[in-house]
Amino acid sequence: MKAFVTGIAGFAGSHLSDLLLEQGHEVSGIFLPDTSTQNLAHIRGRIDLHAADLLQPEAVFPILRDFSPDWIFHLAGKSSVAESWKDPAGAFSVNTLGGIHLLEAIRKLPRRPRLMAVTSAEIYGNPPGGSPITEETPFAPENPYAASKLAFDLVCGQYAGEFELDLIRLRPMNHIGPRQAPGFAIPAFARQIAEIEAGKREPVIRVGNLESWRDFTDARDVVRAYLLTAERGKSGNGYLVCSGVSRKIGDILAHLLSLSSIPIRIEEDSALLRPADARRAEGSFEKLARETGWGPQIPLEQTLADVLGSWRKSAP
Repeated sequence: MKAFVTGIAGFAGSHLSDLLLEQGHEVSGIFLPDTSTQNLAHIRGRIDLHAADLLQPEAVFPILRDFSPDWIFHLAGKSSVAESWKDPAGAFSVNTLGGIHLLEAIRKLPRRPRLMAVTSAEIYGNPPGGSPITEETPFAPENPYAASKLAFDLVCGQYAGEFELDLIRLRPMNHIGPRQAPGFAIPAFARQIAEIEAGKREPVIRVGNLESWRDFTDARDVVRAYLLTAERGKSGNGYLVCSGVSRKIGDILAHLLSLSSIPIRIEEDSALLRPADARRAEGSFEKLARETGWGPQIPLEQTLADVLGSWRKSAP
């Protein structure tokens, strides 16, 4: 199959490209001009790369038309909750408007592909009573990032119905792994530990809220869910992608610190605290498992070891 990935040079996009190539698919994709493609350095000669911005749809449509994909995986977007509080308009511009531009381009293609539109489980907010999130949980976004993703998710549903587009909405919870930018908690912890071990900084980890609980899944498991939904998912449906287990941020940091032989102390940094922070998040992947056979395979301990290992390689 011919697979097209928006945001191909990003964290998840690069892991998805690895998987697609392993499965024998032809891969093409777009990345923002003037951004790094380092995540793709190991496969650069095996994929078709284009610098293009979804906010400039006239540049994207010819690329899609010429490649004529069977599948499109839409991963491009602003992914930081913290940054969305600083620039809400930017989050909506990229996550909502950029996604609409992609939908419009698909409508015009001579041969319409199946679209896997990645939104976010953040659209459900923090359900009362601590009950696990399912696809039936009412939407209740609590930050601009989540609101921008919900807006696009709803538009996808409208396009699927009105224009008979073959699309699936994927709503991942937190995913982590090698190549993730240090603007997120787990890679930020790991980078600081690696730099401390390399003698590049004092033995102090600066943190935000360690009392939050999150449902973490290895990104390599997450992209496997994306591929399985392309192959087996039901058109028009939305699927949660998660581990089904909630973990305390402080416990994850403690595990990372246990992997270092250097004593490291912890200090809270108010700049890392979010205006609103979900207290506990846990999801159910029952629907995804039932309809595609997917389930998480990589243990959290392995993921954390791999994340720290990747930062150790770049720290010296």
